[in-house]
Amino acid sequence: MQTIEEIQNFEGKYPKQLWYLFFSEMWERFCFYGMRGMLTFFMVHQLFMKEDVANLQYGATQAFVYAFTFVGGLFADKILGYRKSLFWGGIMMIVGSAILAIDPKQFFFLGIAFTVIGTGFFKPNISTMVGTLYKANDARRDAGFSLFYSGINIGALLGGYACIYIGKNYSWNLAFGLAGIVMTISLVTFLFTQKSMATIGLSPLLHLQDSKRKLYEYATYIGTLVAIPLIMTMVSNPEYTDYFMYTIGPVTLLYLAYEMRNFSLQENKKLIAAMVFIVFSILFWAFFEQSGGSLSLFAANNLESDFLGINLDPNGVNNAANSLFVIIFAPLLGLVWVWLNTRKAEPNTVVKFGLGFLFLALAFYTFYFTRFFANIEGMTSLEIFTLAYFIITFGELCLSPIGLSIMTKLSPVKLQAVMMGMWFLASAYGQYVAGILGAGMSIANENASKTEKLIAYTDGYQQLAIYALIAGIVLIAISPIIRKLMQEVK
Repeated sequence: MQTIEEIQNFEGKYPKQLWYLFFSEMWERFCFYGMRGMLTFFMVHQLFMKEDVANLQYGATQAFVYAFTFVGGLFADKILGYRKSLFWGGIMMIVGSAILAIDPKQFFFLGIAFTVIGTGFFKPNISTMVGTLYKANDARRDAGFSLFYSGINIGALLGGYACIYIGKNYSWNLAFGLAGIVMTISLVTFLFTQKSMATIGLSPLLHLQDSKRKLYEYATYIGTLVAIPLIMTMVSNPEYTDYFMYTIGPVTLLYLAYEMRNFSLQENKKLIAAMVFIVFSILFWAFFEQSGGSLSLFAANNLESDFLGINLDPNGVNNAANSLFVIIFAPLLGLVWVWLNTRKAEPNTVVKFGLGFLFLALAFYTFYFTRFFANIEGMTSLEIFTLAYFIITFGELCLSPIGLSIMTKLSPVKLQAVMMGMWFLASAYGQYVAGILGAGMSIANENASKTEKLIAYTDGYQQLAIYALIAGIVLIAISPIIRKLMQEVK
């Protein structure tokens, strides 16, 4: 068996273990994005929720998923280790999918509660394992994460299109069941390849007696199961989500302020810069994540199925277009940054964040412009809608890959786990706000015509375009101040 040092001293571009994690993550993301792409549509068309309620419900569900990545990371760090956290998270996701496959209408929130907790244990820890395959100063690390990121998007592309298509045209039980089947493939892949990982991801409590360590582990598993009814209640009642979100953010900020007393002025300046990135990322995800909420309903209600003469499911396109464009253009944009860097013209991190918002603004103006291509029934062009996703992808690529990296660079070593948690918590707030924004666009009158819905949603997208434009301009304007706070960090 290889040691960690032997793994990290691999020859070539990628360690072989990266490919194992790549396939585990790809199938897990198939499951996650397949489920995510079905939620809002299923709630409106099968559970007969009003569109504004379904948008709020979607935001609540996704907020808890991202909030639980913080909890899952914490338990992995302190008790389970990455491997057992992955395994437990995978089992919970499979159980959640199985429950939904049996009877998605009756057991909807029970299945979702299992999936929320399972994703929380799985998602943050597989990314951390990728990082441990490399030495701290290995220049090949970025290439490894780029490959891993493409695995995420291949899974999202396949799952995002397949699950909603099967649900709408064949059977919702089968669609939720498919998510569980591919999650099982993900878990089996991990189980059969983990022996090649040396000691990466093993329990941090190996120094304890077996009996004592197992007591902590079983207590974690039992505690997770006991929490299911609580999560189910909170996810099914958006007002409980409100209380949770009103509490968790201020408490985290107070804790950060308490910790900042122990650091130098220079370190605290970097932490303030990190908080600026976190606040703006909440705004970005609140706009971007309309894809699972309001844009899902817009696709269902107002999009024609013809794309350049090919018949495509509009909801499948809504779920999969972004992932397809990321797979194609992420490597090309990476080459553009390298080319600009050789000419000393590459924009700094803050400006890249600002550019992300400008692309976001242009994309939402394009979503707004779909109204000018609508026919008399209120049905509009799938091509223009897809063009907006092409534009939004560049916004994501300017911001998303940089976020995790900049958190680690700006945080003191003792606070890195906390700041990573805050970054994921920012995503949770983004999802939560996305639900509120989507609900604000929807028409409460369930008898509204397709044209009325088209006008309501595109009016909302025009507003989001204006807000994104302002945010981008502000970020670029204050970039010199943020750069000073960041000091030597690039």
